[in-house]
Amino acid sequence: MIRDGEQLGVMSAEDAQRIADDAGLDLVEVAATADPPVCRILDYGKFKYEQAKRERESRRGSRSVELRELRLGSVKIDGHDLNFKAKTARKLLGAGDKVKVSVRFRAREITHPEVGRDLLDRFTGMLEDVATIDRPPAMEGRQMSIVLEPRKGEPKPDDADSSDGAAADAGTTPETQPVTGSS
Repeated sequence: MIRDGEQLGVMSAEDAQRIADDAGLDLVEVAATADPPVCRILDYGKFKYEQAKRERESRRGSRSVELRELRLGSVKIDGHDLNFKAKTARKLLGAGDKVKVSVRFRAREITHPEVGRDLLDRFTGMLEDVATIDRPPAMEGRQMSIVLEPRKGEPKPDDADSSDGAAADAGTTPETQPVTGSS
């Protein structure tokens, strides 16, 4: 028997129900398979409300990851166009989405899939600081595609620069810096 986080000990169900009724609360069985069964004295309506509230909070924080697709058109894509597509992919990866990058082979280009693989390798090389390969390049009909996912757990280059600057200024803290302005 547990009430307000403190154990009241082993007692009969009738005694526990009487204590709950005297307090104006409910007797709730928490662990029926334990020997003896564990019960709590609590306001069941409030308990269910707080449980639903915690569940809503956990759903709000989570975001579903979408799979976005970028088509590079042909293996003959120009360097500027490839950079522009890489910039778009960087934006999508920064938003937390996975990116599927595909190259369509036209006419006799299909006889040289290594050209498409080299293009996808060059593209992933442009994004290696923000992405990892989720699925390696694979042929799907007349297309070759690769799936990239955002890199997790590593500091971004912007964060690394600010930490290096902080290490250089380790001797000065905000309290010891001179205050400028009228005093």
